Amino acid sequence: MNAKALSQTDRTRALELFAAVAAEGSFSAAGRRLGLTPSAVGRTVDRIEQRLGVRLLLRSTRALTLTPEGHAYLAAARRILTDLDEAEQAIADQGAPRGRLRVSAALSHGRLCVVPLLGAFAARYPHILVDINLSDSIADIAGGEADVAIRFGPLADSALTARKLGTSARVIVASPGYLARAGTPLTPEDLHRHNCLNFNFRRAEPTWPFCSGARSYAMNVSGSIEANNGETLGQLAAADVGIARVGAFSVAAEIADGRLVPLLEDYNPGDVEEIHAVFSGGAKLPARVRAFVDFLVEHLH
Repeated sequence: MNAKALSQTDRTRALELFAAVAAEGSFSAAGRRLGLTPSAVGRTVDRIEQRLGVRLLLRSTRALTLTPEGHAYLAAARRILTDLDEAEQAIADQGAPRGRLRVSAALSHGRLCVVPLLGAFAARYPHILVDINLSDSIADIAGGEADVAIRFGPLADSALTARKLGTSARVIVASPGYLARAGTPLTPEDLHRHNCLNFNFRRAEPTWPFCSGARSYAMNVSGSIEANNGETLGQLAAADVGIARVGAFSVAAEIADGRLVPLLEDYNPGDVEEIHAVFSGGAKLPARVRAFVDFLVEHLH
């Protein structure tokens, strides 16, 4: 290795060491983290300060404090180390996608449609660690909370990239037991006499839409229970509690085995929600993200 290359290696190691000192708050803790003695850590920091001609740390018997120059150097060090990690990861990914992949999905859709695919994905890409979070809250991708998020409905304008995974139709359902007790609604107006189970989140429609011939209209409905996901509403409907209008994917199994019955299909307006995978795109897109999104498109589209 030539002197110039060695110098660059030493400087990269120095950046890592300084970032560790700032994070740990002492030479001894940083040394334990990096497998070095406190004196070796101190000498490296001294060499950095000598090379720059400024003091980066104020030392006392109780604590280490960053100077303004130290804060600036730490920010630069973290940025350089992050860029280096991303560059190395991108190059390594060209051979075999690898690394941690953080996925955010809605509770019902994630459990019913995404989780069943993960075994096959893991078998195809054994070097990718999938870290999946099922929640109906919106993950902040730009803020680093997830690498890929699966989202329903219209997308807000942003710098993120989106790929369509499919659509979700809506269906009104009730159980045979509920219908035997309360009667079967034959027109949308009959729903006023029924216990209609609804969503409780802000983006949910306050009314249920219908169509009759060329006429489209909506009706207010009410009931005794609201929930934040279609799987829960479908479960309540299957338990004879009432009538629900949910994504067809969340009650497909119950309809198939007769635990739920579709209602008012002649009045179904055919409205659907689009489903997208959303992620930070661009030239630096990690191969593990591309592999997962391609896999979702392959199996869900």
